[in-house]
Amino acid sequence: MASKVKPWYKKEAVTQVKTDYAYHHSKHVVKQQTERKSSFQSAQQVQTQATQAMAEPAYTVPTSRQRTAAETEEYQRVSSNVGKGLAVIQEELHRMRIATKAQVESIAIQKEVKDMMKKRVDLLEEIPKMPDFLVALRLHTVWEKTPVKLFCTVEGNPRPIVKWYKGGVPVDPLSAPGKYKIESKYGVHSLIISRCVVSDTAEYSAVATNQHGTATSKAMVTVKRPSGAAESCQLGLVPHLTEIHPSKLEVTLLERFPVSFGVEGSSTSLTCSMVVVPDLPNVPPLAQWYRDDTLLKPSNLVEMSVGGGAATLTLPQLAKDDEGLYTLRIFTKDGTAEHSAYLFVSDAPAAVKGAPGAPMSVKAYDVNSDYVLVAWKPPNTVNEAPITGYFVDRCEAGTDTWVQCNPAPVKVCKFPVSGLGVGHSYYFRVRAVNSAGISRPSRKSGKVTAIDAAESQRLQGTDEGVPSAPGKIVATRNTKSSVFVQWEAPQHLKNLLGYYIDGRVVGAKEWFPCNHKPFRHNRFVVHGLIPGESYVFRVQAVNIFGLSEESQESSPIAVEPALATPSAPYGITMLNCDGSSMTLAWKKPKHSGGSKVNAYYIDKRDADTLVWKEVNLAAVTERICTVDNLTEGTFYEFRIQAANLAGVGLPSAPSMPLKCEAWTMEQPGPAYDLGFREVRGQSLVILWKAPVYTGAGAVTGYFVDMAKKGSSEFVTLNGEPVSHRYLQVTGLEEGSSYVFRVRAVNSKGVGKTSELSEPVCAKALPGTTEIVAGVDEETGDVFLSFEACEICETSKFEWSKNYKPIGDCPRATFTAKGRTSRLTFTNPDKDDLGRYSVVVTDTDGVSSSYTLTEDALNTMLELSYAIRHPVVPLKHNLNYEILEKGHVRFWLQAVKLSPSVSYRFIVNDKAVTSGEGQKISHDVASGVIQMTVDHFTRANEGTYTVQINDGKAKTQSSLVLVGDAFKAALKEAEFQRKEHIRKQGPHFSEYLDFTVTEDCTVMLTCKVANVKKDTAFHWYKEDDEIVPETAPNVMSGSCALPLPLFSRKDQGVYKAVLSDDKGKDSSVFDISGKVFDDIINAIACNAGASASELVMQCTPEGIRLQCYMNYYTEEMKTVWKHKESKIASSEKMRIGGTAEMAWMQICDPSDKEKGHYAIEISDGVTTHTRTFDLSGQAYTDAYEEYLRLKAAAFAEKNRGRVVGGLPDVVTIMEEKSLSLTCTVWGEPTPEVTWFKNEQEVASNEHTRVTFDGGKFASLVINRVTTDDSGKYSINVRNKYGGEFVEITVSVYRHGEPIPEPKLGQPRTAAVPPAQPVPPKSPAAAAKTPTPSKPQTPAQSAKSPTPAPAATPGTKSPTPPRSVKSPTPPRFMKSPTPPRK
Repeated sequence: MASKVKPWYKKEAVTQVKTDYAYHHSKHVVKQQTERKSSFQSAQQVQTQATQAMAEPAYTVPTSRQRTAAETEEYQRVSSNVGKGLAVIQEELHRMRIATKAQVESIAIQKEVKDMMKKRVDLLEEIPKMPDFLVALRLHTVWEKTPVKLFCTVEGNPRPIVKWYKGGVPVDPLSAPGKYKIESKYGVHSLIISRCVVSDTAEYSAVATNQHGTATSKAMVTVKRPSGAAESCQLGLVPHLTEIHPSKLEVTLLERFPVSFGVEGSSTSLTCSMVVVPDLPNVPPLAQWYRDDTLLKPSNLVEMSVGGGAATLTLPQLAKDDEGLYTLRIFTKDGTAEHSAYLFVSDAPAAVKGAPGAPMSVKAYDVNSDYVLVAWKPPNTVNEAPITGYFVDRCEAGTDTWVQCNPAPVKVCKFPVSGLGVGHSYYFRVRAVNSAGISRPSRKSGKVTAIDAAESQRLQGTDEGVPSAPGKIVATRNTKSSVFVQWEAPQHLKNLLGYYIDGRVVGAKEWFPCNHKPFRHNRFVVHGLIPGESYVFRVQAVNIFGLSEESQESSPIAVEPALATPSAPYGITMLNCDGSSMTLAWKKPKHSGGSKVNAYYIDKRDADTLVWKEVNLAAVTERICTVDNLTEGTFYEFRIQAANLAGVGLPSAPSMPLKCEAWTMEQPGPAYDLGFREVRGQSLVILWKAPVYTGAGAVTGYFVDMAKKGSSEFVTLNGEPVSHRYLQVTGLEEGSSYVFRVRAVNSKGVGKTSELSEPVCAKALPGTTEIVAGVDEETGDVFLSFEACEICETSKFEWSKNYKPIGDCPRATFTAKGRTSRLTFTNPDKDDLGRYSVVVTDTDGVSSSYTLTEDALNTMLELSYAIRHPVVPLKHNLNYEILEKGHVRFWLQAVKLSPSVSYRFIVNDKAVTSGEGQKISHDVASGVIQMTVDHFTRANEGTYTVQINDGKAKTQSSLVLVGDAFKAALKEAEFQRKEHIRKQGPHFSEYLDFTVTEDCTVMLTCKVANVKKDTAFHWYKEDDEIVPETAPNVMSGSCALPLPLFSRKDQGVYKAVLSDDKGKDSSVFDISGKVFDDIINAIACNAGASASELVMQCTPEGIRLQCYMNYYTEEMKTVWKHKESKIASSEKMRIGGTAEMAWMQICDPSDKEKGHYAIEISDGVTTHTRTFDLSGQAYTDAYEEYLRLKAAAFAEKNRGRVVGGLPDVVTIMEEKSLSLTCTVWGEPTPEVTWFKNEQEVASNEHTRVTFDGGKFASLVINRVTTDDSGKYSINVRNKYGGEFVEITVSVYRHGEPIPEPKLGQPRTAAVPPAQPVPPKSPAAAAKTPTPSKPQTPAQSAKSPTPAPAATPGTKSPTPPRSVKSPTPPRFMKSPTPPRK
């Protein structure tokens, strides 16, 4: 029975992950098979044991069926034979069962593997994977001259890019066209090497790369040569050096073919001599010839040869079709060597004078089985009559007979030729017709066979009509015999074929053709001109319908020896890519050719092709260009040509293949155009341009990295990004070479690194000088001058400010003479400050810089002004000062005056001289010229000027004294006059001011002068005189008025008056507003400095924090804080103070009030802080004390007491009635007991005791006798305590003098008994101790003492109330009850 196969996703996961999935799956299958085999063996053992355990017990034969001995013997014999047969059958069945089971398991495993592979592949297609070779490269051994194909299969996500290497060097198909072919389809990558040679023996590797990693597969290719395969040559037997390939030869071009001129029908050769190392006859260099970027192949019209140190192209039968730019490309060890020159082919003399030139570029389109469409390009007509039509001729291949195809001329440059034989081949030619005749026939077309239309090329374009005229045309100098002509393309191209350029000598009437074949570009170099002659040019556009109108003529230009064309640009780099376009940048040519580079032209090609295509027809003026219409995922190469007034320079070397892939990163792209200036032994300046691609945010700065040449260890030069695009690098080792790179930074991070700069050697050029700043001694111009250590004829000086080109600027002019260039400032000011640098073009980096600072500029400006305007230098311009008595002095000071100086003062345009009221003088030694006005009044308002002449130098200085400035001067002069008068008598030398003493007493102080003994001094506040305790002493020279305990009540206007017979003076001091605040701050300064630390004091209401200081007033700026939060005064937190301290009370405290407390005392400058930590044990102890005091206060508040109504002493005559009545209070209602001589008084007829309403207590004695005299007291008490009040009663007889009253003892608070209710028995009352001294005495206001009740008509002899009792106050608090 087959075992159950679990699905792959239910099995235990395999922890080891392999990138090669085929290997992974196969390994998994083998592992499962092994596990299944081992499990099967163990299962077989278990099955055998189970079979033995399940065997049935032995069978017992019944007696009726028992056999005899003979039968038994026979049975055993037969059974033995049968048993053997059955055993064989069972064994065979078991073997078959095992084989079937293994087969079923194998089928199940295969199915499981298949399902797992399918599911795993679907699952892993979405998982990022690094590249891995599913099929690796394998080694090959091949014979020489046979091809070999290396292929591999790569998997990865995203799809990897595969590059091929030979011996570690990248394989470049362009280095040897046709040698290598690289293909990539459906994940299979191949390298085909055609016609292998022994030198192809090497280790080849394929490197696959994606963003997750790189994988490499290598294989050896061995190329063998059959024995006896040596080659011979005409020069004799030469060893066949198969290791040398044409692309490994060193080739140097020597003599190059120039611009050439030919005539139709003649022949010409273009030859370039060269040096080849090694020069082997059997291994010539690989040379290719191009005409207008079209590769030429040998034919009967084109002959090529390479050898003997020369490469030659021969054109045996010239036609105008051969006109164009010819390029020779030699493949060398280092790449390619190229040379290009133009070949002009003019029309052969016409058979009929005035007939047009022959058409050209005849080609067949839309080839069908019975007709073809023939098209051609029209010839240029300059002085000939216009072309009226064309004749088309045909010739069947194999014959020499030409047949005219059209009976009448056709006016357009195309004609359908019909009547052709199917499968026949033909040639075609065209002849142009004008009013003068018929031209010579054109060169015949290629062979055309009448075949099915599906295999032919069709003519594109359906627009009818000739193009519009080209736009503006500009001619510039090129060489001594050529001119560079540029023009704007027509607005309406209409399938443009090219342009014809015509020239004319200025003053002549006839035009001559500059080219004889339509030129496709809108720039052309006209050669073969007469040096020194002036020409004008025009351009016509051409299509199949003819020639357009002529363009406007160019401006005349003289053919003069041209400036050189610029060298080739270099350093092509990609700055941005959006998937359909690339933004490129490049470095300017090292040599500009003596003229500013004003145009760049870009060519492109696919990396796997050789044909270059123009990118821009219009010139690019900046060294950056965006190339559009690109295919995403394709690799492109670019090259750049620079142009100036001298022409178009050589193209640059092709760029590295650049992939058109959209940039989506958030970081910025690379900076570009790295350059160097001011290279010195230990420093240099590196410059760059900002990246075009900024990423997700603007570029905020740049990092610059540096490494020594040949090292990969870069060091970042700036710790923080620099915002400008240049950096001065210091600390270099002289003579060492360095490379640099720049990284842009934005908010998302650091972007791509720039291309590495060229290595630069930290070494100054011999004779290097620096920029010098100075002032021209004759003109006074401020200038910067630089003398170059080297220069050539085409060099120019380029100045920049802060490394930005200055160009034509009205603020500066530039002059150059020989090796020296000068930048002269027109009108220098602060806007001209900065770092100026100069570069000398077409040199080996001659440059320098100078930082123009404000101090240096000011110094030079002063010198410049002094040179331009010789003046008398002044230390101080005209100014004025107010002198004593109110005199006004106008003065100025010159740096130096000679004895022959002359000057004059001009006031309001009138010259003034010394005279009454004014005095003019000068001092040669000090250089001071002055005029003093004795009485300065309103009439002196105006403009004051001093004009000075001292030899040739002169100057003047003016002072405008009008309006507010004059009023201020006049006011000051009047004040000084009044002050002078005031100081003739007693006066204040220092007016009133305040000081604060150490004990915070405010003192108003002043100083006096010119006083005598009888000089009076008085203080006033709000016109009310203040008489201080100590009289002022004016002879001491100072007076002071103390203001103790200063507060807001002391605000007001204070005045001090000083007077005697000489005069009177006063000083006023207003203490309010800011002055009051200043005083409070001064007090706070002293008080804060003297403040003690916070002290805790518990009260019945809560916990109080107190800060003692010299003086406190609520006007001081004090802030209480709890846990750094400001406390506002409230019912919970009460804030107050006394003159000695500030306090803050926490009423009814709780745990919320725990924490750190502080008081801040601010004096406007300094804050004085004192703190207290009310937490932990401190808070616990304080809270317990608060509870105790609260209970004591409660008891004191509610204890029994006499509120009022009892006198201290009562004197009464006998037989009168005495009533002692008082009001008592207590909560609960107290008990009242009366005593006489410390014995309780019982109520009877003679003595009646009453207590009404729990409020009024009375003791009434009827008909008093002398026995009733004595000391009476009342004891009022409840559970919280009570008090004793004593009254002395004196009884005298009728007729006796009233006795002197004897005051009793003061009231004392009774100590409460253990029980809340005092005993009523006299004995018990007697035992109650009376404390001799109260614990907490407190005064209270006495209530009026009512007269004791007496018999009507009888007045109690109570002593007068004004007599004070010598005893202490009556009301004494009872002792505080003990805490429970």
